[in-house]
Formats: sequence, C-alpha cells, structure tokens
Amino acid sequence: MLKALSPLLGPDLLHVLAAMGHGDEIVIADANFPAATLARRLVRLEGASASAALEAITSLVPLDQYVEAPALVMAVVGEPDAAPPTYGDFQGVLEAAEGHPVPLTRLERSAFYERARAAFAVVATGDRRLYANIIIAKGVVAPRGSVG
Repeated sequence: MLKALSPLLGPDLLHVLAAMGHGDEIVIADANFPAATLARRLVRLEGASASAALEAITSLVPLDQYVEAPALVMAVVGEPDAAPPTYGDFQGVLEAAEGHPVPLTRLERSAFYERARAAFAVVATGDRRLYANIIIAKGVVAPRGSVG
C-alpha cells in the first residue's frame, strides 16, 4: 500500500502505467473479455469493477487530448445505439478525472477486439456487468507550469 494511491494500483499496474507513452492505449475489461488471448501485457484485478479500475487509472493517467476518440467502448451487439449502464458509469469517472465531458466512441465488437489486441496492456477486472469494457488513450503528463 502507498499513501494517497488507490489500493487497486499495485506494482504490476503502476509499472504498466509508467511504461506507457503518449498515445498508448490501455483496455479495462470485464470478466467475460478474452483478456489472456488478446493482451500483449495483462494485469489482473479480479476483485475490482471496471469503473473502479478506470477511476484508479485515470487518477494517474490523463486522456490523450490530441486524438479524436480517447475513450472507446464496445457497442452492444445487434443494438449499436444502446447505452448500457456501464457507459454512464464510465462517462462519470472520465468527467470527474478530466474536468469536462468526455464522449465515448462505440466500436463494433470485432473492431474493439482488434483495437484491444494492439493495446499496450489489458487490465482484466472481475466485473460481471455486460459491456464493462473501455479503451483509453494515455495523454501527455506535462511538467507543472507548462503550457499545452
């Protein structure tokens, strides 16, 4: 345990977050996601929800402000316009972390899996809610006082 850090941010996840560069993507996945199959690097947080993992990660990692879609979710199969409750949870977490609304871009299931396969890492949670999967792009962590 470290002072002022979420207990979800263990050594493996902290290493992954520190190693990521600007524009790298990380997947936060639910319990049904094929994480071990798709991950280049896999961190397991079986006791956490995807929303809690997202909150812990975004307490340290800003979203990429230079890409069109810094937050991607898996679209509901057969109902691409549907909005499961997880979407609202994710938006609330991202808005609190970023200080402004963050739109979620929906990707069709196969496209989401392909994007996940190319991601820097996958965080596999124990979240049993359907469609509790999100990909975020890491932004720049600028020095204090810099403009950008």
